Amino acid sequence: MSTTAYYIPHKATWPIIGTGGLMLTLAGFANFLNGSSIGSTMMVMGFMTFIVMLAGWFSLQATESESGMYSTQVGISYRMGMMWFIFSEIMFFAVFFGTLWYTRNLSVPWLGGLGDGPGRSSHLLWENFTAQWPTNGPGEIGGEFEPMGAWGLPLLNTLILLTSGVTCTWAHHGLLAQKRDQLIKGLIATVALGFLFVAFQAIEYHEAYTEMGLTLGSGIYGSTFFMLTGFHGFHVCVGAIILSVVLFRSWRGHFKPENHFAFEAAAWYWHFVDVVWLGLFVFVYLL
Repeated sequence: MSTTAYYIPHKATWPIIGTGGLMLTLAGFANFLNGSSIGSTMMVMGFMTFIVMLAGWFSLQATESESGMYSTQVGISYRMGMMWFIFSEIMFFAVFFGTLWYTRNLSVPWLGGLGDGPGRSSHLLWENFTAQWPTNGPGEIGGEFEPMGAWGLPLLNTLILLTSGVTCTWAHHGLLAQKRDQLIKGLIATVALGFLFVAFQAIEYHEAYTEMGLTLGSGIYGSTFFMLTGFHGFHVCVGAIILSVVLFRSWRGHFKPENHFAFEAAAWYWHFVDVVWLGLFVFVYLL
């Protein structure tokens, strides 16, 4: 295709199929919560429909890209779209980091009668509340719990993600140098490290619930801890799945030094996940 031609997308049915799958999953979940026997079946059917949509749409995009249908303009559009998507993800996590900062530096001191905030007289309501972090809030609503330490699994997971960023970059250099073996080995290592991170986080969560008394119900500390680390873990899963698709395409001989945006997009997303985790490790675990 000409580098200056304006690309007009053909009629696509996969977005409609994906929307139907998500709606069926949501409807099934709602029925499941209300005790309907058909709810779980609807959820499974909707989720499987969504998976089929992803496989079909990814395959279509890969075929179009490898056949040379996309112009330079399409490549620019893809890059701008990915940049805005990552920006939206940054804002998404910024909200949760902002919540954590507001709680630790403003709400908790106010409830403890400290500072100049509107809660400086709140000791009249919660006279036994101590303004310290971590806390499960006035009234000890979440029961006793042990805060999650920074060393052990959290530190190990930090090293795992940092290493995965190195292996991803190594794979990229292999692609640019047309070293297919290096590309595939780097991707295998990155995907393996990503799923290993998720496995260790699952172990951490199990330990928190069964041995430390730390749950989503452990007041504001428990809710912010699991919301931040849980959403990040979900993003690691998504990134590892995307990199798995890129790995499969690399095995098929896809991607060239001058045409490999799918790899670039996956790498951008993975490095974003790494940076967010560094922030989490410092502000959630260390401080």
